Amino acid sequence: MKVRALIAGALLLTAGCASAPPATSQPDPRTVTVFAAASLKDTFTELGKRFETDHPGVTVTFNFAGSSDLAQQIVNGAPADVFAAASDATMKTVTDASLTTAAPTIFATNVLQIATVPGNPKGIAAFADLAKPGLKVVVCAPQVPCGAAAEKIEKATGVTLTPVSEEPDVKSTLGKVASGDADAGLVYVTDVAAAKDTVQGVPFPDAAQATTNYPIAVVKNAPQAELAASFQQLVTGEDGKKVLGAAGFGTT
Repeated sequence: MKVRALIAGALLLTAGCASAPPATSQPDPRTVTVFAAASLKDTFTELGKRFETDHPGVTVTFNFAGSSDLAQQIVNGAPADVFAAASDATMKTVTDASLTTAAPTIFATNVLQIATVPGNPKGIAAFADLAKPGLKVVVCAPQVPCGAAAEKIEKATGVTLTPVSEEPDVKSTLGKVASGDADAGLVYVTDVAAAKDTVQGVPFPDAAQATTNYPIAVVKNAPQAELAASFQQLVTGEDGKKVLGAAGFGTT
């Protein structure tokens, strides 16, 4: 009886082992959280998809908004792995709080351009034209990088604008023009390019007096520090430069 019991037990053990599925190595699901300036939405979304392809099991989530708002969120403790700002000043808010793992890297530049409704019916040809009476102009709020750049150009040219609204980010400013709620707006050249035929761009030489730098850094105590560093490398590397350059950004 004891022999039979031992044999039966061995058979059951063998059957159990045979029915167990083979072990497979599956990538751990992880999420990289990137806080990025609104003007980076199209390019970073593309780079995020590429990063996910290169890192199976990893998801990249974005918080796109005005850089000043994002910087304040990070200072207030919002969980982020990477911060890409649209100005040195807004990045400084984070570095002054010692909330980056290393000094930020400049990965792109941008300049303002006048966006008008298609066809430019008001005949806007220069920055000074934005001060004409009766013209509905929208700009970014002064604390937002695109707004700070607009103010810098005003001071350099001596032209004072009287906007009908100051928007929280560059995408909102562009939206006012695209919807016809404004005759013109000051946005980045990359935003005009991305908007295609919904607006018309008017370059102006004075824009060069307020070139915007785009710094990027890994946030201190990032939940996914290693992946965050890899994402930064993608942005600052050759693949990132190609995507950013194709969108109209200057690359370093």
